[in-house]
Amino acid sequence: MQHELTDRKPLDSLSLKLKKLKDQVIVITGATSGIGLVTARMAADKGAKLVLGGRERAALETLTDELSEKTEVVYLEMDVSKEEEVKQLAEKAVETFGGFDTWVNNAAVAIYGHLTDVPIVDARELFEINYWGTVYGSLAAIDHFREKETAGALINMGSVLGNRTFPIQGTYSSSKFAVHSFTDALRMEAEKEHLPVVVTQIHPARIDTPYAEHAASYIDKAPSHDGMMYPPESVAESILYTAEHPVRDMYVGGQSKMISLMGALMPRFTDRYLEKSIYDTNYDESKDAESPLQSSLYGEGEQLKERGGNNIGWTRRGSLLVKAKKHPLIFLIPITIIGVTSLSFLLFSGNKKSKAQKIKEAYRMKKTKMMFKHPKKAWKYGKMKRKIRHLSH
Repeated sequence: MQHELTDRKPLDSLSLKLKKLKDQVIVITGATSGIGLVTARMAADKGAKLVLGGRERAALETLTDELSEKTEVVYLEMDVSKEEEVKQLAEKAVETFGGFDTWVNNAAVAIYGHLTDVPIVDARELFEINYWGTVYGSLAAIDHFREKETAGALINMGSVLGNRTFPIQGTYSSSKFAVHSFTDALRMEAEKEHLPVVVTQIHPARIDTPYAEHAASYIDKAPSHDGMMYPPESVAESILYTAEHPVRDMYVGGQSKMISLMGALMPRFTDRYLEKSIYDTNYDESKDAESPLQSSLYGEGEQLKERGGNNIGWTRRGSLLVKAKKHPLIFLIPITIIGVTSLSFLLFSGNKKSKAQKIKEAYRMKKTKMMFKHPKKAWKYGKMKRKIRHLSH
């Protein structure tokens, strides 16, 4: 069927009104580990009803029992790389709660290795999960919101690596670039069709989750985050904020924003910077890598774990960028005060000139006037003065 195009003015989706979390039903994929797990727990604390998707039945059952003490929760053992199973997750939400208000595409896997070393079969499997899993979830959500009268949120998990490629993680990065492009296109098309949905993308920097230890590795050392990281709570905080407030993009960590801007404005400089700095921060020199067959790419990996056991860097307490997005006035007021104070100081100090400065300026003015009236005389005077200064040294 060919879509009928119209010339009507697009909807401004950022003007839509979303429900409060306590009144929402939220669907989360990849809910039994890292960011998905933290988001599920935080959403339950705020009273949202939950529909959880994941590949490990035992982990899903344990998590559902835990969160059922706080809110209503159902789960479905499913694989996001299978379109039918993603549709079944949406149907589970409709059958249990009559629908959903927010859909979070969070499930993803990672591969560490040079592009020339990663087997094509592994790269394809990663794309089936990271890219096609996001596509299947997004289309299921759009179909649902098309029939709803109240607005909903579709939240896709991007990455700083979806804005700027890192070496060794080129396969993962390529999938996140594809997610980025798909999300932007879907947002524009949904607005043109006046669909009641806010399409948001989250852009985390390095996060302290089991991401690295669950990754398939084609480097000889164990993948790791060695350097500054942000806590998974900061990403969950941004997800739940955008579930309630229409936002186009949320960057988690100044690191994410800075590297994204560097890559866009200074691509060659960023190439050289990453070539020199990023390799050592991607692995733990003291540990050998496990077989790729033991990774989450093939369904393995420890579940119900929020943080990474392989990470050897340091974790910040939170993301100021997320706080600033949530509470702009709190950050705008002190920045304004600092700016006004600095400007006042500069103006005040500029007006308060010493006697010596005034004499110096008067001499310069006199010298300038002399140059205009007698340029030859001024030039000879300056030449003689420079010669005397040179001889004195």
